[in-house]
Amino acid sequence: MLVKEWMAANPIVIEEETSIMKATQLMKEHGIRRIPVVKKNRLVGIISDRDIKEAAPSKATSLDVHELYYLLSEVKAKDIMTANPLTIRENDSVEKAAVIMLDNRISGLPVIDENGHVVGLITQTDVFKVMVSITGIHRGPIQLACDIEDRSGVLNQLLNIIRAHNARIVSVLTCIEHVSPGRKEAYIRIKEMPDASLDALVNDLKKEYRVLYVNREDLSDLPKRSRPTTT
Repeated sequence: MLVKEWMAANPIVIEEETSIMKATQLMKEHGIRRIPVVKKNRLVGIISDRDIKEAAPSKATSLDVHELYYLLSEVKAKDIMTANPLTIRENDSVEKAAVIMLDNRISGLPVIDENGHVVGLITQTDVFKVMVSITGIHRGPIQLACDIEDRSGVLNQLLNIIRAHNARIVSVLTCIEHVSPGRKEAYIRIKEMPDASLDALVNDLKKEYRVLYVNREDLSDLPKRSRPTTT
């Protein structure tokens, strides 16, 4: 999957001379946590909400409100931004973006074109969306996990057993982490099926493979963070 398919296109950007007061206002208005900083339409930095919090005077300041607003209007984006930030291209994979964010412990990347112009922004939330999409959890509530040999043809044999039970496969993922050499774990998500049919499928799988788990997940009662009511 390519970055351009999941990024927020044409994100809000600010000039390096923009005040942090204006940057704060834009973040609140648009519900965003980071803004790319440009100079002559080319990316030169990025500002996060954390940068603004660290640059803002302490709540214990003795400044009155007028002095505080003056101070905030004087501090510019260029004064607090992370200069020359890490970037990604729109035709790079989302996986590459995820590796960059994970390795550098950052939560978002500006997406630039060959001229250094900002064309998008991809965040860890977008990566989560990709994960949800490729696993197919919204389309198939049942996941089967099996430990199999890491050699040609084994995965296809496993899938043929599942198909023989008329199970409708939604997604297939494999992983070689936390397994012995020459092994891998296969995660197959399927559509809902009767308990008796599922039991028969699992029993057949156990004859050939080590079944790690069978998980049926109901997303209808997921916990949601409560939002404050407004009057």
